[in-house]
Parts: sequence; C-alpha cells; structure tokens
Amino acid sequence: MSRNGRSNDWGFPRWRSYGASREAQAVRGCDRFGCDQPGNCPAPKSPNSPERWYFCPEHAGEYNRNWDYFQGLDDEERAKREHDERRDAGGFQSSAYHGWGGPGDGNRSRDELHALQALELEDDADFEAVKKSWRRLAKEFHPDVKPGDAKAAVQFQTIQAAYEVLRAAEERRTWKPRGAVD
Repeated sequence: MSRNGRSNDWGFPRWRSYGASREAQAVRGCDRFGCDQPGNCPAPKSPNSPERWYFCPEHAGEYNRNWDYFQGLDDEERAKREHDERRDAGGFQSSAYHGWGGPGDGNRSRDELHALQALELEDDADFEAVKKSWRRLAKEFHPDVKPGDAKAAVQFQTIQAAYEVLRAAEERRTWKPRGAVD
C-alpha cells in the first residue's frame, strides 16, 4: 500500500490540526504608525465609505471611541439609518433573554442587579417599586437631613447612581421609534 503524500504528524494523527498547512500565513499589520501587532479589526476610513483601516484591538478601540456613525447625514437620513439598524439587529435584542449564566432571569444586566441591591429591592422589582424605594432612601440619607455625615453622603450618592442606572434601563426597555404601532 503506497501513500500519495507525506504528513507532518510523525505517525500520531491526533497531532494534526484542522486546516493546518505548511505554507506561511499572511498576517496583516496594524495600520497605526509604529504598531507591530496584527491588524484584524476593520474600521471605516470615513463615514459611509467602503474603504477600511485595519487596526489591532487596542487601536481600534481608540479609533472608534469618538466615532460619529451618522456624520454627514441630515436628520431624515439619520432617522432612516437608525430605524434600519434597529430593525436588522432585532434578532440580537430578542436573544438578550438568554444571558451568559449570570444571576437573575437574563433580562437585567449586572449593573441593574447591583443597583437593585443598593436600593434594597429584589431582582424582579418593577420600576414603580424602584421609584418608591429611591424616594424613601433619598429622604433618609439626604445631606440636608444628615448634615456633616460622610457615610450618609456616600449612601445618598450610591442611591442616586443606582436610580439613574435603573431609569436609563427602563427608558431603553420602553423606547419606541416615532410612528411605531403596538
């Protein structure tokens, strides 16, 4: 029995990896001057342009930090683009229920759960309960009620931050685009 080709596994087939080849692999470098990391994160050179830069993850994050995706579009085009993006990404939003094994039922983020703990509420509390608890705790720890108390001031700031996190999350959940019909 003759063999057609030669392998590099030295008689141990488990050492062979899938898709392995002996040829050199082409690696695209980061387009940021002076960076020697592989550039595998594409980023647009300008808004609405098919041309791309290729950055390493660190420089891609730096490049995208202040990126305005809607730059150069008028209000009508912005609204249409945003509507199309939300429509096309709807499948990802509906899959948010299946979290990555964190606490709760998957419909609240970790920050929201921490905010609920700060407001002394259960994980399944609705927004009306959030408002009631926030008012009660804010009255209890307000700096005007306890002047000069550093612990009360820190607790009051924590309560305020927790309420802002939960309020923003509630707005995201109940947001509907203009003209949307239930």
